[in-house]
Amino acid sequence: MDYKALSNLASMFFDQADLLEDKPFLWGKKDEIYRCKTYGVVAEEVCKIANGLISIGINKGDRVMIVSENRPEWVIADLAITAIGAIVVPAYTTNTADDHFYVAEHSQAKAAFISTQGLMEKFSGAATKSETCKTVIAMDDFLEREIDGLNQIKWDSMLAPGSENTVDIREQSHSIDRTDIACFIYTSGTGGNPKGVMLTHGSILSNCFSAYDLLTEFGLGDEKFLSLLPLSHSYEHTCGLYFPISIGAQIYYAEGPDKVAQNLQEAKPTIMTAVPRLYESLHDRIRKGVERNAGIKAQLFFKTLELGKKSRSSNFKMNWIENIQNMMLDQLVRKKVKERFGGQLKTFVSGGAALNPEIGDFFLSLGINILQGYGQTEASPVISCNRPGNIRIETVGPALAGVEIKIADDGEILVRGELVMDGYWRDEKATNETIIDGWLHTGDIGVIQSDGFLQITDRKKDIIVNSGGDNIAPARVEGAITLRPEFNQAMVYGDKKPYLVALVVPSEEFISEWCRDNNEDKSLLELSENDLLRSKVQSIMSEINSGLSQLEKIRHTIIAREPFQTDNGLMTPTLKIRRHKIIELYGDKLEQLYNRKNT
Repeated sequence: MDYKALSNLASMFFDQADLLEDKPFLWGKKDEIYRCKTYGVVAEEVCKIANGLISIGINKGDRVMIVSENRPEWVIADLAITAIGAIVVPAYTTNTADDHFYVAEHSQAKAAFISTQGLMEKFSGAATKSETCKTVIAMDDFLEREIDGLNQIKWDSMLAPGSENTVDIREQSHSIDRTDIACFIYTSGTGGNPKGVMLTHGSILSNCFSAYDLLTEFGLGDEKFLSLLPLSHSYEHTCGLYFPISIGAQIYYAEGPDKVAQNLQEAKPTIMTAVPRLYESLHDRIRKGVERNAGIKAQLFFKTLELGKKSRSSNFKMNWIENIQNMMLDQLVRKKVKERFGGQLKTFVSGGAALNPEIGDFFLSLGINILQGYGQTEASPVISCNRPGNIRIETVGPALAGVEIKIADDGEILVRGELVMDGYWRDEKATNETIIDGWLHTGDIGVIQSDGFLQITDRKKDIIVNSGGDNIAPARVEGAITLRPEFNQAMVYGDKKPYLVALVVPSEEFISEWCRDNNEDKSLLELSENDLLRSKVQSIMSEINSGLSQLEKIRHTIIAREPFQTDNGLMTPTLKIRRHKIIELYGDKLEQLYNRKNT
């Protein structure tokens, strides 16, 4: 496909639908069975829904929200909005009613697609308060009562024979330019209210071209994607939707994090994109399973890790015995691990946050390709990525094709190319502060190595500057803490302070084991102030400190009262910690750690 010749995303889809009419496209679970819609069927439904939108007064440039879990209807709604030149405004299903109201009002959305009754209950309050968003289209059949001032439409009624207008949607889509806005992706709000990032058709198509250039080294053919990350996230919206369309791929929708292992077996994907938390979860599940079995299988597994890492290291050279052992372990261990992921996986792609290099090494040593990339919503979103033939997992790889990267005097990563956003909706000041002379100021700190590989050190705003003037990257320290099985989450604190302290969330297994050993039966909330548990946590932290520099060592630790979650507002929907929110909640207790005697 000639990505640079394409004028817009909708025309790209319709061209693929004409070419691949009977090919399976979207797979969703119904009655515990994956069922598919072909490219041709989806194209027909897109045209009907698009005509339905025109009939309720949605015009080119109007904003339409989508509030739904990942499912085929999400994609059909997105394509229908896009095909008439309107602007897609995805919203996270984890949003509160206030969050929905903010996005609806800020985007000035005229309508919203809602998937379920539960999501409608959260969204209806926002819609009734909104001055512009007065129409909702229900994907599921749950409209049972009228809501004053709200026009409610059933999805099926838009698809019913005779319900559509006579507008030729395919023809109309040709009027959309590459520079037109395709969507507003609202940032996840790690530092306050989210911003509406305006991405054009061209910026997304540019990223699709870059992804194709990257992954074609695997020999792209009939690809299958397993989609887990919310489609409301720019990473999934581009790399898990529009890029698969551009190569004529099939997309399976995962049922959720707890069903990923099962869905991998069912979908047998060739490519999967996700955030590091998924890979951490898979890593923990595999290791625990091995440790439970012990015996010869465990010995073979750990030998596989040892030799896999050694075979990729420039610092070691395996002898002939180790080479033979390593080849034998391909059949005894690595083949079985690959089968657990469906048996056809070409690669995992990790993005959205920093991947702990030890997690990456774990998968690579087991023969599972994992490419760590880097990007942000404002760049549509992927900026750089390791390439299949040259994986250096401690980096985020070189710039993608069509992308320029340079490092500013203060270490900030700057990006230029068609992938850069058009700006922030209704925020000219923030736009002008972020895009200067065509360069996107990412807010991330990094270095470009001599061979062009980019290494991220931290967020510019998250850098801790201690009272001695030393710069400390909290992400590295937090990664060292959460690599321990005793801790699921951590936040490091110490700006303008003489040393670092930390807030940790212990793992359920660690809490259960500690309670058993200490004849306790209490929740994390009850145990967060327990002196014996805090002493145990600090002893583990001392072990972690042995691998950290003097500046990075954690002097004191407190235990969180509950995990960091999206429901309590301490994590973004893309599973990044909201530092400002955590500090609001625990700031006083963290400050008290500096008032201790003999510190």
